[in-house]
Amino acid sequence: MSEKTLEPTAGQTVGPFFKFGVEFERMNEVAFPHSPGAIVLGGQVLDGNGHPIPDAIIEIFGADTDGSVPRDRGTLTRDGHSFTGFGRTFTNDEGHYEFWTRNPGATDDGKPPFFAAIVYARGLPNKLHSRIYLPEAIADGKTDSLLDSLSDDERATLVATRTAAGYLEHSFRLQGEKETVFLAY
Repeated sequence: MSEKTLEPTAGQTVGPFFKFGVEFERMNEVAFPHSPGAIVLGGQVLDGNGHPIPDAIIEIFGADTDGSVPRDRGTLTRDGHSFTGFGRTFTNDEGHYEFWTRNPGATDDGKPPFFAAIVYARGLPNKLHSRIYLPEAIADGKTDSLLDSLSDDERATLVATRTAAGYLEHSFRLQGEKETVFLAY
């Protein structure tokens, strides 16, 4: 018997069948649309040249407006009224994504509330972790150890913009100028 002469294969992206294993009904409805306190969180996923990525997946998880973390089972079952805390969506041809959710409350006193976010995209052998902070909390001077470790330009890549309608916009730039800060775990 001969010795193995091949090296292990590096991580690879998942093919076009990936969508079929992660899709479920109303998956972008973290909160029921137009229910009290419901807002839209949307934006784009962009490559290093600023071009939209049309086939990315975004996941978010956030506390409810009072800072409570949903603990009920069945986040994949949308009942039309419960806040689930978790959502998933795909980008469209313009790289745009959208969730119905609520403004998260702070889970720790004095800390800024945020959405935990994960980006999956072609060309990435691993998912990217990031955060989306509310602009009002940052404007009020709330901070945490992550924000304290960043330059002003880096911090800006994690802060959403509030629209005139009260919704949130936040784009992810995967590399290049104004690259979003991603966390290593």
